[in-house]
Amino acid sequence: MSAEYHTNINSRPSAHCLTPLNDVGATKKLASSTTGSQHALNNAVGGFSWCKLASMKDLTWTTCYDGHECARLMVPLDYADPDGRQASIALLRKPAAVSKDSGLYRGPILINPGGPGASGVDMVINWGDRFSKILGPQFDLVGFDPRGVARSTPGVTFFKTEAEAALWWQQIPTAANNSNEGIARPWAQGRLLGQLAVESDDGYLRHINSENTAQDMLSIVNAHGLEKLQYWGFSYGTVLGLTFATLFPDKVERIAVDGVVDIEDFFQGLYLTGFEDTNKALKSFFTGCADTGPDNCPFWAPTADDIERNLTTILQSLRSRPIPVRTERGYGLFDYSTLRDLLFSLLYKPYAFFPLLAQGLADLARGDASLFFDISNSGIFECKCDEKDAVSGQLREANAAIHCNDGGNYLEDLDAADGYLKQLAESTSWADGWAMKRLFCASWPKFHNRILHGPINVSTSHPILLIGTTADPVTPLRGAKKMSTFFDRSVVLTQDSAGHGSVSAPSTCTQKYIRDYFVSGSLPPPDTVCRPDVLPFPPADLHPGPHSSERQVAFDASFSSAEREIFAAVHAMSKDRHGPVSKPLWSM
Repeated sequence: MSAEYHTNINSRPSAHCLTPLNDVGATKKLASSTTGSQHALNNAVGGFSWCKLASMKDLTWTTCYDGHECARLMVPLDYADPDGRQASIALLRKPAAVSKDSGLYRGPILINPGGPGASGVDMVINWGDRFSKILGPQFDLVGFDPRGVARSTPGVTFFKTEAEAALWWQQIPTAANNSNEGIARPWAQGRLLGQLAVESDDGYLRHINSENTAQDMLSIVNAHGLEKLQYWGFSYGTVLGLTFATLFPDKVERIAVDGVVDIEDFFQGLYLTGFEDTNKALKSFFTGCADTGPDNCPFWAPTADDIERNLTTILQSLRSRPIPVRTERGYGLFDYSTLRDLLFSLLYKPYAFFPLLAQGLADLARGDASLFFDISNSGIFECKCDEKDAVSGQLREANAAIHCNDGGNYLEDLDAADGYLKQLAESTSWADGWAMKRLFCASWPKFHNRILHGPINVSTSHPILLIGTTADPVTPLRGAKKMSTFFDRSVVLTQDSAGHGSVSAPSTCTQKYIRDYFVSGSLPPPDTVCRPDVLPFPPADLHPGPHSSERQVAFDASFSSAEREIFAAVHAMSKDRHGPVSKPLWSM
């Protein structure tokens, strides 16, 4: 008889079952666009606890979180041994606004925000209303925590307590050259992390990978009594969508992948392609600031090149002279590496962060680092009153496990690590940050249990929709175009904006195409390019008026009510500093 499987890290219960928090996220890092869960855990139905929710092979929904429904689905830990140990996948459903008996009901759409390690449960709680405005009322929205992540069990844990984990991650640099020891320090820390992973593993760790999560997605579909998947995945969530399509091409009803990862590069563990448009995203800040004028951009200079030079001057100054800071939040030093990391973070959501970036840089030019210091240091370590409440503690551990299990291309000696960093540096000025992904895996256990090593040419039962922006800092448009060549009849929809994924910028055009795809299955014409409705900075000639504070430069008065709902939803998403698409953890 199958039984749900738990790891042996009983002293860290957050890896297994969680009860809702009264208040989390108040000190979350503003620059992070992870799905947070400041609302996700606040508004649970009284008495609801994931710990008390039985894991079952059939979906049994329980009311939770302000009218949502929760369930835990039992799945094989190892699909090659379906009667052996079992895992449990946490699910949350926002029910459709139409009756399931009506002809309008279109079934569930699974949603994943990426990471790896981010919570789909949190994503639907926090953003389900807005996604429903975009997609329409006829769909259930189902968020799931992938195996090893958040509320799903077994959870990936290498440490006995949340405090121990927090102290460990506190000492990990965000870039390979951010210490006197250069690449040697993070490489050695990666070796130690691998040892901790081995010591904490009692057989579950090898099964925490994208291939098994794709199998879990099919199990979720089948548990709904369906045969085919409807799915919208963002960032790393595109890895899951494309993996599913590769493994189960005849099980595709609708798959939209947004902010597309080059999964050939991903499964080889090379990470050589994600940074191609990072500087392009940063240059969009320079251009937007120069174009808007000094009234709207505090860091303004007459040309984009002037603004770039001014930023370079600040960075060079911080290399030799970090700024001492004391604020109500704390005190410390603001230095070169902190600013670099923060710059990278803020590129994810230009509409939310470019005005903040401009103000912070203007302050830095005057020697005041307090704004950026508070942003970069919020949420570093927060003691929980009850460790069972912690949902984000194993986020980094799950991220490392999935990356290392999926990639399997390990830098086993320091010379190899140094050579990899030099290889990256030939292509990007952001090499030191990207190198951290492979350095985490320096001494990872070699499981060799995957059958998938990248995409293969397949014809899916329904064509896939791939979406990319023209200046995405981590998933360049080229990735979407490359992946499209592996999937017959698939189409790439381009959004002409900076930011990570389509919801980083408000484009009613893009979201209408996504809605039409899910509702009717129709695809945009090849080579379609959608423009954003508004700009991160207002143009210099924008007259004062009721919409000036919203940065609105165009609004079609002929929009239907559905189009107006789409506009409002994606506009709010693009400006919100807490989501919905997750930011990779090596840069946090």
